[in-house]
Amino acid sequence: MDTGEVSIQRYVGVDDVGVVINPMIVDGMVHGGVTQGIGQALQEEAIYDDEGQLLTGSMMDYAVPMAEVLPSFETDRTVTPSPVNPLGIKGAGEAGTIAASPAVVNAVMDALAPFGVKHIDMPLKPEKVWRAIRSSR
Repeated sequence: MDTGEVSIQRYVGVDDVGVVINPMIVDGMVHGGVTQGIGQALQEEAIYDDEGQLLTGSMMDYAVPMAEVLPSFETDRTVTPSPVNPLGIKGAGEAGTIAASPAVVNAVMDALAPFGVKHIDMPLKPEKVWRAIRSSR
């Protein structure tokens, strides 16, 4: 509350990736997708100046999540074979990216509801969260 920094305590996701041929690769794809989605929700932002020059054009300027800020992911999967290919496989890497951003943003909004905060545009950087808490009082 004093800094606006969001700390994710737990992330649980269940995905249907069809028939799994190599579980370790699928788990890695899901974990990578979740990390990307969390980064989008909390950190990643393309910032331009008034003339349209990209200011976050390198990895020095464009924040991506580090392992130390991520929780251990609790993942599982269901299996519904795809009917459109003989192996019954589906994509796996996109699942985390699609679900993680709204899941994290909704969790933050739930946490901020007692303060009267109803909306913050992504990314939910600490300053934005802090300002939203302060302005709602």
